Amino acid sequence: MNVRVHKIASVVYRLGFEKDVEITEALEPRAGHSIVVRALSEKRVYSELELQNGRMSKIFRGDIIVGALGRRRALRGYSGDVPRSIAVGDTVQLLNRGGVIGGSASSHMALGLPVSCEVLGMPVRGGKIVKLADAKLPEKKSLDGLDLPPIVAVSGTCMESGKTLFLSEVTQELSKRGLSIAGGKLTGIACLRDLISMEDHGASFTASFLDAGLSSTAGVDGPALVKVARTVIAHLASFRPDLLVLELGDGVIGDYGVLDILLDPEIRGKISMHAFCAGDLVGAWGGERFLREHGIPVDIFSGPATDNAVGVEYIEKAFGRRAINAHRNPEDVASAVLAHLEKTKALR
Repeated sequence: MNVRVHKIASVVYRLGFEKDVEITEALEPRAGHSIVVRALSEKRVYSELELQNGRMSKIFRGDIIVGALGRRRALRGYSGDVPRSIAVGDTVQLLNRGGVIGGSASSHMALGLPVSCEVLGMPVRGGKIVKLADAKLPEKKSLDGLDLPPIVAVSGTCMESGKTLFLSEVTQELSKRGLSIAGGKLTGIACLRDLISMEDHGASFTASFLDAGLSSTAGVDGPALVKVARTVIAHLASFRPDLLVLELGDGVIGDYGVLDILLDPEIRGKISMHAFCAGDLVGAWGGERFLREHGIPVDIFSGPATDNAVGVEYIEKAFGRRAINAHRNPEDVASAVLAHLEKTKALR
């Protein structure tokens, strides 16, 4: 049967959905499968959906939405899983603004309960359920032999620790200086917002794990996630930018696979500079120690821990590395990145 939808979420932006969608009632509960739901509630906070063009739209009760099943494990947001079974009429929840949908019984202190939705069916084409993998980038199993640009990667203590801001400011300042920048996101949950921020700050090309067929990297096994990361890196490198900047969403400790990627010898060997963002000094200290114990060096610190001189002085004295607030001192952080790349002979 066909259904007319009101909103198409950004998680399925590569699938080319129109407002008239053919759906089936023979459902399969698998991460990455597209799904059509009806909003049963609306909220005053966390009340918007990111559409396939990146625009934010208020969710109203009764809205029919196309999203995709996925898993979320957010420290400062909702958590949920792909249901073990699913049928028309079941109630599921909207786990993030990008339209990732799953089962969640938990509320958030600041956000309240997630928007609940009624399952209507799953989109089909040629009799088959439409999934994110249908439009994914060609898989790249290895980076060997590729002509890669210098890579600046940023990790952090958790979500909202300043990672996207760091890369956006670096991108803007270095693009002003004539460099072509490509930006990527290797871990997290599907949402175009961070890539759009990079584009708004001067990135010529962007891509993420979503383009490689994942609605979320939470719970994805290490080897599979590393292949996705290599695929995104190879895709961005194909545009031959002067510099590639990569965000590792969520934190180095967590369920999103950040550590799996940083521990991969091939990817780690291609990273020219590693930045770490922390919310406070305990996070900076613990993050640096955790990464060092895994053999992963930090080249520069940023984030809220560097908001004033107290944090900067402590970090630089304790670790012997630069600590620069990207928001307050974007030119300085860009110059520090350039100096590091030139020192290591990474920049073309």
